[in-house]
Amino acid sequence: MPQTAPTPRLAPLTDAEEAFIRSFTAAAVAMPRAFDADLEREQRMSRNEYLVLVHLSEAPDRKLRMSDLADRAALSLSGMSRIVQRLEALSLVERQRCPEDGRGWNAALTATGLERLREAWPTHLASARQRVFTPLGEVDLTALAAALQRVAEACETGTTPS
Repeated sequence: MPQTAPTPRLAPLTDAEEAFIRSFTAAAVAMPRAFDADLEREQRMSRNEYLVLVHLSEAPDRKLRMSDLADRAALSLSGMSRIVQRLEALSLVERQRCPEDGRGWNAALTATGLERLREAWPTHLASARQRVFTPLGEVDLTALAAALQRVAEACETGTTPS
């Protein structure tokens, strides 16, 4: 039987590291829930529906392939299909065949959808200010955003940035 090298002993997290992981995880769960609750209460729209409208509004020609839209919103393709169906029933989005291959589908933001996004945007803005930026106070947001981007990339790729 081949011998394996012993697993190196890892140092436990410091109290500060452990506190950060716990509070970061709690915030990562609480923030989307709070945004969702605020949008549902004031706009009768889920956070995911809002995000679909946002991503489409930022896309060239206000349309995206369904799989790209799902990726951007961090949802499964089937989950995205259900959301787009709901938005389509409200005339906020329409599905169109992809002209590139004829098999795939694009989601396109309608003029009604863009107007609905403009109506919902102040609710999301107020929610973000009240629930995130006011509690953060004078934190260096540029540095924090860069640090969290490095964390996201390390989690996605499984590698540590140098």
